[in-house]
Amino acid sequence: MSRGYKNCLKWCLVILAIVSALCVSGPALYWKFKKGLLVKTTPTSCSPCICSCAPPLSLPGLANLTVADCGKDDPDLKKEMEMHLVDLLSEELKLLETVSEEQHRHMNITFGEARRAATQYQKEAEKCNAATETCEAARERAEALMRKEKKTTLLWEKRARQLGWEG
Repeated sequence: MSRGYKNCLKWCLVILAIVSALCVSGPALYWKFKKGLLVKTTPTSCSPCICSCAPPLSLPGLANLTVADCGKDDPDLKKEMEMHLVDLLSEELKLLETVSEEQHRHMNITFGEARRAATQYQKEAEKCNAATETCEAARERAEALMRKEKKTTLLWEKRARQLGWEG
């Protein structure tokens, strides 16, 4: 294997690894960074909420279903408080399913892009291999011509010395 071929293959693999890593982790980092910016840019002009509600008595992660008078002025909160546990769990499952489908779709798109990039790099690697083989063949022909030329030169030099030439 020639040195140029090894270098070309090494760089192609390095570029493929970098592009693959960016395709896989880039979108997640982008959204995490964007989410971080949104948190930092929220307006701080609203006053802090004051609620004198009793501590929640329900399961962790679910809405407080036991306190009836807390948040009675907020229509959204009132609507959520009136929902049954089964309705809340089914709504949570629907949200999780939606998120899962979105992540699956995003993964498929990312996988397709990675596959296209890999195909492109494979084509480039094949071009590089063909160019390397062409160069190797040309080098071998040049070496053969050089050996033939040296033999001819030595033969002419030998004849010239026999005829009295002093070089």
